[in-house]
Amino acid sequence: MPVISYREALRQAMAEELDRDENVIIMGEEVAQFNGAYKVTEGLLEKYGPKRIVDTPISEAGFMGLGIGASMLGIRPVMEFMFWSFSYVAFDQVFNNAASIRYMSGGLINLPIVIRGPANGGTSVGATHSHTPENFIANTPGLKVVCPATPYDAKGLLKSAIRDNDPVYVMENTILYNDKGEVPAEDYLVPLGLADVKREGTDLSIIAHGRAVLTALKAAEILQAEHDVSAEVVDLRSIRPLDVETILNSVRKTHRVLLVEENKPFCGVGAQISHLIQSEAFDELDAPIKRVSAIDAPAIYSMPLEKIQLPDPQRVVRAALSVG
Repeated sequence: MPVISYREALRQAMAEELDRDENVIIMGEEVAQFNGAYKVTEGLLEKYGPKRIVDTPISEAGFMGLGIGASMLGIRPVMEFMFWSFSYVAFDQVFNNAASIRYMSGGLINLPIVIRGPANGGTSVGATHSHTPENFIANTPGLKVVCPATPYDAKGLLKSAIRDNDPVYVMENTILYNDKGEVPAEDYLVPLGLADVKREGTDLSIIAHGRAVLTALKAAEILQAEHDVSAEVVDLRSIRPLDVETILNSVRKTHRVLLVEENKPFCGVGAQISHLIQSEAFDELDAPIKRVSAIDAPAIYSMPLEKIQLPDPQRVVRAALSVG
């Protein structure tokens, strides 16, 4: 199986869908002539031309409105935010109009739009460029949100998102763009709403999404090697729709839960999952649910301090060992 980068997996997904469906287009700041701010769209302009790979002005509210309008007419735009932090500039379009039009039209108007780009801290770009708003998106009925952790999932989820008839928001991670993994050469999809058990275990369920999955996997290795603790790692992959059954099956198996995310703790994804578990599987728990998240403060500009702010394997290990 070919080994490619997370970045290349995303590019392959878009290229394959551009080939498959003439209604798919790519739009965003610097996606065409500059080959993308992070080179995810490199080479697509040369292959598909300026009518399908479209550079936009630095006006997120404007070009997101354009993309939403196009999707209402049957185009399948893949829109890129240079940072997901810039979604706040386009809040009305991204969180209000895109989410509401299908409902307000009585189901007559679909919005097959994808909005993608990096949503993460850890790159020393400051508080205004380091948001992880997957919980914000998931709180909005009508929107779907996925957070791929591996090249395989990045390609499969993005292809599923492009084919979906609702708005799907793909939260990538700048730090993962160079990570490599096995990705099939043949066409495949990763369904929205399907979690993945990345590591089997019996003593503890570590539930995570995005880059926190890789942190959890490293922590699980340490727990096994140094503490003889068998940790199962569940990768949510999709925040909404959420794979409730995979989560609950893991809880019923291990009876202990640690939730890990790079978002802030207050109203985070982990808070929702914690409520879900105590509501649906309380009697299966042998200990209180624990959470590890980013330290609850705006993203710190100093790189050494920002590394402390985000979860790392040792913090996850300490939290895991504190689960009764």
